[in-house]
Amino acid sequence: MTDINHYILTWQCPDNTGVLAKVSQNLYEHGAFITETAQYSDPYTETFFSRIAFDDRNMTVGIDEFRLGIEELASPLNLQFRLRQQESVPNVVIAVSKYEHCLVNLLTKWRAGALPVNIVAVVSNHEDCRSLVEWHGVDYHFLPMENGNKPAQETALMKVFQDYQADLLILARYMQILSDDLCEQLKGRAINIHHSFLPSFKGARPYHQAHQRGVKVIGATAHYVTADLDEGPIIVQEVKPINHTFTIEQMVHMGHDLEATALSHAVKMHAEQRVCLNGDKTVILV
Repeated sequence: MTDINHYILTWQCPDNTGVLAKVSQNLYEHGAFITETAQYSDPYTETFFSRIAFDDRNMTVGIDEFRLGIEELASPLNLQFRLRQQESVPNVVIAVSKYEHCLVNLLTKWRAGALPVNIVAVVSNHEDCRSLVEWHGVDYHFLPMENGNKPAQETALMKVFQDYQADLLILARYMQILSDDLCEQLKGRAINIHHSFLPSFKGARPYHQAHQRGVKVIGATAHYVTADLDEGPIIVQEVKPINHTFTIEQMVHMGHDLEATALSHAVKMHAEQRVCLNGDKTVILV
């Protein structure tokens, strides 16, 4: 079959009898061919979450008319939804400082077609990663962080984000704390990687903290950015076992792999609309 368009519909609403049936009936009536579904009912927040992938091989209306049908359900069901063509991947800006392991992983997976995003630009407060980024054909923006210029630097970062029509900011070991105002502007649209298994060992030098405590596992956490440092809703966590023989340097090297893996997984799930915010937590629809 040719000329088939694929779509993703992710939605959530207060849980009630028949909410899934009503949305499914709408898809059926318009000829949507469902190819994948996932749903979850949270008994604590009494919220229903669903992700439906479908194509238009049998659809009797265009996607704009289909969207109107979902919008008609939105008000009576108090439903929030996101609908997009699967091939229309989000534009991404990456922020990085000097550590390049997460950046390398993202660029490699993107070039290989394994990461469903469009990396449109990289911003940094250092020049260290310029040659790597430009070798991949991506625009590099040097935005130095000098004493007292944080507001101006963040304004320039946000301008890059807007000029490239970006949908997501990835903090790939960007060693700067975003202001509360920028966190609010990018709510649900910025993902950070923290080199620790949160909520343990927040802030700086987490591997040193972990070594001092003699932990038996180390990890990395990808989470949405909020004004509360390292406390945003968690998307992905990766861990590996260690023992008393590991030095801090060995923990750091192993942690780099965990960080890169966790961040790329989180970006992939966000791009595929598998992540739903549920208060201070996330629901992952797989």
